[in-house]
Amino acid sequence: MDQIATTILSSGRSAVELALFILLPIMIVMLSIMRWLEARGLLQRIVRVVSPLLRPFGLTGLGVFALIQVSMVSFAAPIATLAIMARNGSSPRHIAATLAMVLALAQANVVFPMAAAGLDIPTTLLLAIPAGLIAAAATYYAFGRKLSVEESAPPSAELMPEADPEHGKLLQVIRRAGSDAWDIAMGALPLLVVALVAVNLIRLTGAISELESLLSPLLTAIGFPQQTLLLAITKYIAGGTAMMGIAMEQVQLGLLSAQDINLLAGLLLCPLDVAGVAILIAAGKPVAAVVRPAIYGALIGIALRTAGHFWLFA
Repeated sequence: MDQIATTILSSGRSAVELALFILLPIMIVMLSIMRWLEARGLLQRIVRVVSPLLRPFGLTGLGVFALIQVSMVSFAAPIATLAIMARNGSSPRHIAATLAMVLALAQANVVFPMAAAGLDIPTTLLLAIPAGLIAAAATYYAFGRKLSVEESAPPSAELMPEADPEHGKLLQVIRRAGSDAWDIAMGALPLLVVALVAVNLIRLTGAISELESLLSPLLTAIGFPQQTLLLAITKYIAGGTAMMGIAMEQVQLGLLSAQDINLLAGLLLCPLDVAGVAILIAAGKPVAAVVRPAIYGALIGIALRTAGHFWLFA
């Protein structure tokens, strides 16, 4: 009983420290940049310039906006974009391609805080974006080829946030970003606490240690650290934020190095997990209806990212 109480308290302390001292300040900075670009209209210009280049991958202007959101804000940020696509009559095929890309990209709410553990952010993003585009193309042309391409509204119905000069003043931007970052950090905290407690209690049973011992020779043979199994179980069940908490703890204990973090980034830093999919498909029934081909496409992108990180960091 004492071990359980100690595990709950230590897990809660780790979760609070992660949310308040790592996730919150980094998200304030990143959201301030994004909100300022949005308020000045620069983000909309970027979308308009880039969207014609990405149409061959099955993406529309809103798909480009979703790419920027997940890479620079949070895995949950594209929910609004997917909801707009579901409402404005975007074709199921385009929605599936956009969802696949989002699921295969590197999520900003984990990527940027993981810099504290030695993650190479530029390399992670440079590998993730092409992989996300390939995931979108694989879904659009292969896994989702039977989905309709008919739009129930013209392309002009695509809505993106407009420039807002009244909210473009730096102090107002920072305040709005701080409020949004606080909501993200506080929203992640309960799930983070529960996930860390659950994983650490499972570790107390010794089940994960037994599996790690059995699979250790295989993981070592292919060049992955022994802690890969624990991190993968945590990530794909409890989500990326929970995995980040475990990874940070492992780094502090000296069980993972910066090289290990970069090696595993392609496999672990993406929104494709039980929690992530559940949150994203809440954008609407048209999104939930195309989740299966989107997941298949996302797996292609994640496999490519995993191979890329292995080639660079193994």
